[in-house]
Amino acid sequence: MDVNPASQGVTDDTDRVLNRLRRIEGQVRGLQRMIEEGKECEAVLTQLSAVKSALDRVGIHLLSHRMKECLQTGGRPEVDEAAMEQAFEIFLKYVQCVR
Repeated sequence: MDVNPASQGVTDDTDRVLNRLRRIEGQVRGLQRMIEEGKECEAVLTQLSAVKSALDRVGIHLLSHRMKECLQTGGRPEVDEAAMEQAFEIFLKYVQCVR
């Protein structure tokens, strides 16, 4: 059976995102246990910060792939990865300033 390399890449990427989200789900369960067990506020907040950061990374990953899709639809089959990464870094700096 032939496997379309493009669709395989989508599947691999989807699997990676789902694995990240499952790890985050485990972290959230850990947070629930920490609260149930009465752990110190600082420890809970540290774990909460880690969860937020992990979710942000998933969002950045998804946004990055969407940006690539948008750039590729302009009739160009390939994206200049360096230019795209540079644009994305500038975008991230902007987003951080807006917060």
